[in-house]
Amino acid sequence: MQVPAVFMDLPLEDQAQELRVYFKSLGAEISEEKSPRGIEDDLHKIIGVCDACFKEGNETEIETILNDIVSIMVLIPIERAENLILAFCEKLTKAPGQKLGVVCLKALWLLFQSLDEKSPMRYHVYYHLVQISRNVDQVKAVYGGVDQLKAQFAPCPPSNEQMQKLYRLLHEVLLSCKQSEQAAAVMVALLGTYTAESASAPREDAQRCILAALADPNTFLLDPLLALKPVRFLEGELIHDLLLVFVQEKLPAYLQFYKNHKEFVEHILGLNHEQNIKKMRLLTFMQLAETNPEMSFDTIQSELQIEENEVESFIIDVLKTKLVRARMDQAGHKVLVSSTMHRTFGRAQWTQLRDLLAAWKTNLSAVQEGMKTVAAAQIELAAKTK
Repeated sequence: MQVPAVFMDLPLEDQAQELRVYFKSLGAEISEEKSPRGIEDDLHKIIGVCDACFKEGNETEIETILNDIVSIMVLIPIERAENLILAFCEKLTKAPGQKLGVVCLKALWLLFQSLDEKSPMRYHVYYHLVQISRNVDQVKAVYGGVDQLKAQFAPCPPSNEQMQKLYRLLHEVLLSCKQSEQAAAVMVALLGTYTAESASAPREDAQRCILAALADPNTFLLDPLLALKPVRFLEGELIHDLLLVFVQEKLPAYLQFYKNHKEFVEHILGLNHEQNIKKMRLLTFMQLAETNPEMSFDTIQSELQIEENEVESFIIDVLKTKLVRARMDQAGHKVLVSSTMHRTFGRAQWTQLRDLLAAWKTNLSAVQEGMKTVAAAQIELAAKTK
């Protein structure tokens, strides 16, 4: 096994030569001599063969070598290092296997953190980081949410087209890693990048966004999608009609839609009909709970079209989602609802919230006045006892 030398205190040219010697010892097609054209040409040739170390040595050795390359690369002026950075990223995204992938993820993360926060190359490094994270199922290590992503690039925001490309990749990666909720948030962010003038163009993105939200068994608040400009351009199409069913209708409306458009639902969209029914039952129950603080088992059985022996298990499933807070009265064969998440949040819900806040304010004022009265009485009593 080759043991790489530690030469970080050497001049850049000598460091590059040591790397040349190391890769030559691994059988890579590279000269041991320095390039007469300077450090950038040296590094270009080194990066061209850096994947030779993937076949030799352990992960610690490989990580050391890759970090050595990063340490040289970040000292080259960024305007002359762009092609080197891109070539290095491409090499590392092709590393085979889980262990090597993790090593390459660490090396690229070091490069990302070492670049000036105003460098436009940080975007390209991060894009490749996301690609590697998919290969090693480590997306959580590089992505912490849309807000964090935006803050990360705030000093040097990528172009709109670059962000759209990154959002599409993140959506794909998050779905493959079973991070469906995060994937949905990314897709909403993607659609939010389109202006009124360009909103008619991203039909595929809008359709993908709707489909991902409908297919995700943990996504129930679908109303915000209707406000997105690209989604609005789909009005009148079947996929938009289906979204409206999930946003505001009950189970019978979905069953009728499915009866009329079975081919569209199952084969064109690829949705699971039984999964759709399960979600629509939960959404229907939420809608009933908004206006019925007390529901009998018979009502639930009828509205949700389930068998009598399925009612209790269904209610337990509802409570697990935490969309509804309720108590099951098994002896009385009923459910007592204390609160529920609204499927839609329009004018009526804002009015209700305003009324609740007004009542809360009034109650606080009453408590405050009561406390003043008690305090005054205590002061008066203390004065009399002196």
